[in-house]
Amino acid sequence: MRLLWVLPYLPWPLSSGGKTRQYHLLRGLAARGHRITLLAQSKTPLDAAARAALEPWLERLVVLPRRPVRHPLTLAAVAFARCPMLASINGFAPAARSAFATLLEESWDVIQLEHSYGCQPYLDLLESRRLPWMLTEHNLESALGGATYDRLPAWVKGFARYDQGRYRRWERRVMGAADRVVAVTPDDARLLQPLAGGQVSVVVNAVDTQFFAKVRSDSASQRLLFIGNYEYAPNLDAVEWLVAEIMPLLWRTHPQARLQIGGYAMPARWARDFPDPRLEWRGYLPDLRDAQCRSALFIAPLRQGGGSKLKVLEALAAGLPVVSTAQGASGLALRNKQEALLAEEATSLARAAADLLEAPFGAAKMGEAGRAYVRTYHDWQTAASQLEAVYRDLLPRKEHRPCA
Repeated sequence: MRLLWVLPYLPWPLSSGGKTRQYHLLRGLAARGHRITLLAQSKTPLDAAARAALEPWLERLVVLPRRPVRHPLTLAAVAFARCPMLASINGFAPAARSAFATLLEESWDVIQLEHSYGCQPYLDLLESRRLPWMLTEHNLESALGGATYDRLPAWVKGFARYDQGRYRRWERRVMGAADRVVAVTPDDARLLQPLAGGQVSVVVNAVDTQFFAKVRSDSASQRLLFIGNYEYAPNLDAVEWLVAEIMPLLWRTHPQARLQIGGYAMPARWARDFPDPRLEWRGYLPDLRDAQCRSALFIAPLRQGGGSKLKVLEALAAGLPVVSTAQGASGLALRNKQEALLAEEATSLARAAADLLEAPFGAAKMGEAGRAYVRTYHDWQTAASQLEAVYRDLLPRKEHRPCA
């Protein structure tokens, strides 16, 4: 099939779950013979590394600069536009609209847009030309926005409520216009269905299971691991809860335990605010396997967010025993006490981590059970097959445009 894939960011480097998902699905579909044109806005220029990573999988790569967040037009749109803040930041982009309009002159089997917040430059073109298209939504953004707004100063909370209302209206408009909406978990699909007004398909998040197949955890290290993208507010909350409340409880019984924290856009203030030498601030790690091999377990104390967490899937694929909240394991059918330990309060999370540190053979057994789970249900080949099924279901709707 000829696929036109539209993104509000460049899917390289793999510094977030969204970028990782896009890259592996693009690669998997290209390997199956699909011809893909990628149109992306990017806040960073296309460099040689990104070009080398992406171009082998694409028929065409079109990258346009995204307007800076503090640009006067962006600030005016955030304040006054009918669409919400995130859509304004990624929208009102004449160059992206023009490039998209030119691409629409060609024949496509599937037009695929990612994220409702990235649709503003393209939505009226699709509606005016009555072209069928699909939207993949990774979260219910109007609800997820609360996690971001909770961190704003009190004096802007009124704007936060106003913007959430804008986002709910925007989601209804965008999802109602799409011919098919795709979610990443069954729970998200149920939440999105009333907005979409019809069937919502599921294409799971996944992991390159072969890449992590040779990783073995170090049960003697007494080291916990957390990885996140810190442009995503729920990860900020998770780390601050972990280092301020959960780790001090664990240190009461396991004073030698260490916490290794990695990820993109890590705030520099954390190392100053939390100077305990048992906290290891690693920053962005392009290859997680070394950090995983140096760790006894992975902990995911997320209290906010949606979708399924690629960092948890990567830990499971590496055979690391996982301690998580229900939110950290959302979208995954993990059996508690068999493939992971699930808990909600700081005391119970610390106790779960202590239990795994004290029982290395049981922890290893749990890690291998988690590895088997992701191999079966969350490999990228599984996700690519699910996405192809959505394409096949969408194609009969294109009676006026023949397949290329």
